[in-house]
Amino acid sequence: MERAWLGEFLRRRREALSPQDVGLPARPPGRTPGLRREEVAALASVSTTYYERLEQGRGPNPSAAVLATLSTALRLTPDEEAHLHRLAGHTTPARPNRTTQLDPTLEHLLTAIEETTPAFVTDDLGNVLAQNWLNITLLGRYQGNLIWRWFTDPTWRHRLDPPDRQEQTGFAYVADLRAVLAEHGPDGPAGELLQRLNDASAEFRTMWDHHAVASLHCPTKVVHDPASALSNWTARSSPARSPANAC
Repeated sequence: MERAWLGEFLRRRREALSPQDVGLPARPPGRTPGLRREEVAALASVSTTYYERLEQGRGPNPSAAVLATLSTALRLTPDEEAHLHRLAGHTTPARPNRTTQLDPTLEHLLTAIEETTPAFVTDDLGNVLAQNWLNITLLGRYQGNLIWRWFTDPTWRHRLDPPDRQEQTGFAYVADLRAVLAEHGPDGPAGELLQRLNDASAEFRTMWDHHAVASLHCPTKVVHDPASALSNWTARSSPARSPANAC
């Protein structure tokens, strides 16, 4: 049970809700935003003292039933509810185990679609395991970590997202990393990546402090290609298309 993380997560989610979000009367202007601890406790049918101890990182191990009521009270998404269970030491549907070996079926698929679709495969930490020819043509050969590159390489960011969408993408990476870290624990590669990002990027530290958690979903991106990297592709595959699915 990660008591400190559990308490911080509960507090952040409580502060993100307004009374109106849970059907309570609005407060006068100027009052502290978010729900009060006693309001969350009442919504979850637990005592205020019990809930306060959980937020302070010194409470007992909550049962799965209590976690379910807290999830409802705090209006958690499915990803957030799973994260809450992991922090409390309960089992949740696990992601596939992280591996550095590429599944042969995926490798064959990358090759099969490379004439029309840029694609790559990563592990759950964002380490690139393989790329097909078209993805390399668009973005260059890369075998590092996508989250690290996003927060440390401005040129990479600007190729994948216009400035007004970069914050959204950054938060998506951070929220996914928090979910993965809760599953695998603070030791090992996940914790090492977190430490490196904290040391290297003030932007990452600010986003991490929001305590958001969600699985990564990859939207359509329009790749900026001023060097005409697609010139060889259009000779092999016509017509050319500019959007690419990438995280």
